[in-house]
Amino acid sequence: MAASRKKVVRKARKGARIRQVAAIPFRLSEHGDVEVMLVTSRTTRRFIVPKGWPMKGKGGRKAATIEAQEEAGILGRILKQPAGTYCYWKRLANRFVRVDVVVYLLEVTEELADWQEANRRQRAWLAPADAALLIDEPDLSTLVRNIRSPELEHTPKKQNPAFGKDHAQ
Repeated sequence: MAASRKKVVRKARKGARIRQVAAIPFRLSEHGDVEVMLVTSRTTRRFIVPKGWPMKGKGGRKAATIEAQEEAGILGRILKQPAGTYCYWKRLANRFVRVDVVVYLLEVTEELADWQEANRRQRAWLAPADAALLIDEPDLSTLVRNIRSPELEHTPKKQNPAFGKDHAQ
């Protein structure tokens, strides 16, 4: 993965837009309410969603699933259609670059007690509205607050755990 990151940084230094993939992990609480998982970033300790660089030979969904396992210690079913996109400014050694992020919803089926970045990150399950308040990127905050995906809109609400109270229209 380090080689992939170096390649992306080289592209960014040349002025090219770069992209990442992310997962918004979600589950139903014991009361039937939607909860999302946030993790802390390694350096600033801000709450974020698991995200990372595209991986050679893997599609965006697969890469987002791998990032979720590495960064949050979770396994699950990733939905086929992206939930949306957002962009943010990534700090490099001597400048900032714009990163476009494609976001997928990940229905969590298992939480691992021990995972690759367990000693560097914390994770928290929150109501979408509460999680959205903790996220600095406005577009990601909106995605988290209004979790939805085109493929979910065809599923009846009672069977659809990704529709929260904020998306009752």
